[in-house]
Amino acid sequence: MSVYERLMQAQDLKYREFQTKLVPNISPDSIIGVRTPAMRQIAKELFGTAEAETFLHTLPHTYYEENLVHFFLIALIKDYATCLEEVDCFLPYVDCWPVCDQSSPKVFKKHHKELIVEIRKWIGSDHTYTARFGMRMLMNEFLDSDFKPEYLELVATKEGEDYYLKMMIAWFFATALAKQYDATLPYIREHRLDDWTHKKAIQKAIESFRVSEEHKAELKGFR
Repeated sequence: MSVYERLMQAQDLKYREFQTKLVPNISPDSIIGVRTPAMRQIAKELFGTAEAETFLHTLPHTYYEENLVHFFLIALIKDYATCLEEVDCFLPYVDCWPVCDQSSPKVFKKHHKELIVEIRKWIGSDHTYTARFGMRMLMNEFLDSDFKPEYLELVATKEGEDYYLKMMIAWFFATALAKQYDATLPYIREHRLDDWTHKKAIQKAIESFRVSEEHKAELKGFR
């Protein structure tokens, strides 16, 4: 049974209607309507099979959910070099934020020294979702014990007017305010982000349960 056939078996038409509104920048015709747990289960069942290997190297896919299953399969790869190769092969085909955002390879956590080199490359890409993926990996992996203040500059200096790119920058800085407040605050206090992203980052930080009430009160003064 193909990935498409598996997805069709799990189709939920009401959920499809919801998804078409959630991802307005891709064709509704490309959306089958499958919930994330079902797609993760399909990836888990296929992982390590010849079918999965063929699927990973048959690009581009036709359907949104095929792209999600593709990235979920990549996230299961335990060898860092192989995983990285598959990520680089797939990123040019990522065309919307859910596909970009829902997959986080676990093997990356064990290879931060090598990963930061790749993250710099991804963030520097002109492809919106490659850059967004790079920023999300930086946010996920490098805002805790492996944090360096210079990483904030990587994101703050990223240029581009795409809505989904700017939203990722705002999300990154809101998370950085939650995890590395003292290092991040100057970017807000000095208004180093463009006006829209600046306000959105503050909004997201104020809405976050991870930011203290004291810090939220201070941030409100910089809106």
